[in-house]
Amino acid sequence: MQKKSRKPGKAIPKHVRQPSKKRTKKSAVTGAILAVSGVCVLVLAVSGLLFGAIEAAPKPVQGSAAQASSTSSDASLPSVSEPAQPTVQTVRFSATGDNLIHDGIYLQAAKRTGGTGYDFAPVYENLKEFYAEFDLNWLNQETLVTDEIEPDGYPQFCTPAACGQAVYDLGMRVISMSNNHAYDKYAKGIEATMRFWDSMPDDVLTTGLWSDETEIPILEKNGITFAFLSYTESTNGIPTPDDAPAHVIYTSQEEVIQSQIQRANELADVVVAGMHWGVENSHDVSASQELLAQKLADWGADVIIGTHPHVVQAIDMLTAANGRQVPVAYSLGNFVSAQQYADQMISVVMTFDVTKTTQVDGSSEISVTNVKAVPSVTHYDANYANIRQYLYRDYTEELAAQHGTRASSGRFDLAYIREVLTQTIDESYLQWD
Repeated sequence: MQKKSRKPGKAIPKHVRQPSKKRTKKSAVTGAILAVSGVCVLVLAVSGLLFGAIEAAPKPVQGSAAQASSTSSDASLPSVSEPAQPTVQTVRFSATGDNLIHDGIYLQAAKRTGGTGYDFAPVYENLKEFYAEFDLNWLNQETLVTDEIEPDGYPQFCTPAACGQAVYDLGMRVISMSNNHAYDKYAKGIEATMRFWDSMPDDVLTTGLWSDETEIPILEKNGITFAFLSYTESTNGIPTPDDAPAHVIYTSQEEVIQSQIQRANELADVVVAGMHWGVENSHDVSASQELLAQKLADWGADVIIGTHPHVVQAIDMLTAANGRQVPVAYSLGNFVSAQQYADQMISVVMTFDVTKTTQVDGSSEISVTNVKAVPSVTHYDANYANIRQYLYRDYTEELAAQHGTRASSGRFDLAYIREVLTQTIDESYLQWD
């Protein structure tokens, strides 16, 4: 910060009295007397003048005058600026689990429009303000999205394009497409869903369907560059179609993954790896997940986001080979779905802060901090009616008592939700409000 300069103040001069005028002569005696008197007067006058001169002599300047003098002399010196400071840039990031659109969800969306289209907004509207708090929102889009193919549900999904628009309106900007349903509609489905996402605004980035494995998806936000990679463990037994315009990379292709991560580190400040892995409907992290997560960290991934099991799994902090701390969420659970069991209704949004500190010499460092898991709940009424999403902090016992999952699962209340989460995720990560 620059200091304001002050102009030096002016000293007020002291008043100097002037000697009075001499009288004219009247006679000789009088003149003599006057002469003698004049001598005396002259002596006195000279003495007075000397005394007055001494009194009138300037004194050493004190107080404000001294400060003004000092300021005046300092003003002639060149100003010294403060040393340059490092530049600090921050991105608030969220990652969300499986957007798994069963037929009940899109049929309800069609009903809202009277059959003239699809309205998915009510499914997501309760979380819109929450996602607005973040600079970047990442989503695992579990199903193909297009209007070029008829909508379809389990087991080979296809979702109306209006759903893609709805998650965009929700704030999602990074769409991961590498999952076990990527090949559900074969080459036509891959081509159609890629065409849909390409038609969206330029601030949308997709990853996970690779036309060229050497082209790393990069996105810049607030002066920080992110590389987004995405891989899947399987495609439900469907092989890569021969005529497909793009393909997934399987988690078993470790040499390819390592090469991509290393390349991504050359291009970006932060490398985010999305992993579609693990055992469905299991809260336990498998040994293969743990082993691959450590490899990803050692190869250079900065954040690891896990999806696929449909239920939540642990969050951990790994130490990479070079000493970096790398957060991994092994499974975020379902975001939106029409599955039936109670623990499939519970998910977390992984949130964290990415900070880039750039020194004056141009060197910089990245830190990933404030890692949290914000619980959310998929709600539907009896017979899967009115499917919608809530943050746990906004969910109530009254809603839980009406949840349709009770028909198959029995118990579903706030205490149950907390039990599932605290038994799976370290409480230091859980953010309830």
